Amino acid sequence: MHKKADIEKVETYSSERNVQGDPIKKSNSKIYFFLIAIAALLATNLYFYVKFKSSGEKLYTMAIQKQDLQIEIDRIEAELDNLVNLKNAEMVDASLEDSEAKARKAISDLRVKLEEQTITEEDILLARQEVTRLKGDVSDLRVNLNELKVRNELLERENLDLFNKVASTDKKITALSKENIQLKDKVTIASGLKVSNIHVNGVSVSKKGTIEIESRARRVDRLQILFSIADNALAKNGNKEIFVRVVDPSGNLFGDANNFFYVHGEKLQYTFKDVINFTNKGEEYQFLWSLDKFKKGAYTVLLYNDNAIMGRAGIVLK
Repeated sequence: MHKKADIEKVETYSSERNVQGDPIKKSNSKIYFFLIAIAALLATNLYFYVKFKSSGEKLYTMAIQKQDLQIEIDRIEAELDNLVNLKNAEMVDASLEDSEAKARKAISDLRVKLEEQTITEEDILLARQEVTRLKGDVSDLRVNLNELKVRNELLERENLDLFNKVASTDKKITALSKENIQLKDKVTIASGLKVSNIHVNGVSVSKKGTIEIESRARRVDRLQILFSIADNALAKNGNKEIFVRVVDPSGNLFGDANNFFYVHGEKLQYTFKDVINFTNKGEEYQFLWSLDKFKKGAYTVLLYNDNAIMGRAGIVLK
């Protein structure tokens, strides 16, 4: 009975020990848990370290890229300013003005974009592409301005040549005009009528129309002017207006203040005028001029045609 009771007691003790657990195994489990927690913490710290390091490198790289882009934009703007200074001295068309305005707008937009805090790598890439395109635009603008400068220089040279040619032509025309005027004057002078023979007589005319030459002033009632015109191949045939000036012994001109004509631009009074038919055949013409009373002395008669004197003659009445 004691043996059976002891067996039951041993079994009961063994059962109680299993229920309470092995203290060594329980301690090992805690160690494993702490090791796993430490490993997880190390892994997390390593992850964030790698992540933050990568992020910092990206921020640094982006900052360098932004700085490089800013420098490129400054260079482009400086070159554009130089082109504008060149443009101010040249004639620029609307297309070049539009190109400059677009370049200015692109530079402004890029500066605003690069100042944004939320800029991404994609934005940096797009900005770099825009800077490259902008370089090309400014380069094209420079080429166009240089071409325009060359064209303007050629045009200015052509204009100068044309101006010199026009000036030379004007001088030639002026010279020819003067020559023509001089030639015309010479022709006018050469074609002017000149008397080949002229006589002035004192005469009396009877009621029957008979003309008698008189030398005594008291018997003279008219002056007879006889003249013939020299042949002139340059003179045109036809009616010619002759102006006559008669001067008395005292040097006074007979005439009306309203009767005047021009000789080489000078205004002269005339005593009377008449018209002859010039045939260039050496005809003799006659003018009769009357006066109520002639006095003693010398009378002078002058004939004019085409603003030039034809001839003169005189008579002395006793």
